[in-house]
Amino acid sequence: MASVDECRQALQELAARLDRNAETVRERIDLERTLACRITDLDTAFHGRISGGRLVELTDGDDPKAKIALSTSSDDLLALVRGDLDVTKAVTSRRVSIKANPFDLMKLRKLL
Repeated sequence: MASVDECRQALQELAARLDRNAETVRERIDLERTLACRITDLDTAFHGRISGGRLVELTDGDDPKAKIALSTSSDDLLALVRGDLDVTKAVTSRRVSIKANPFDLMKLRKLL
């Protein structure tokens, strides 16, 4: 099981990667949404916003009103960010749960 600090670092790495590729990401998904990432085995969460192809304002704690909510285990989060776990396979095998409105899910699929 990964630690809270490792999960935080993985999300910060993801945010940095999105920032470096913001123009390409924005072309694929032009969303302005709040995001919660819930780590099920650590009983912790992080939240931020997807804005302009970037993941911004990433901080500790849950956002129960987040428009997009991702739930997964700590190890699966790290594997997703590293690229060792395919998001589509993780969702279909229920290792990852993504809750969002259908239109946002369709946009997010473009990233996967």
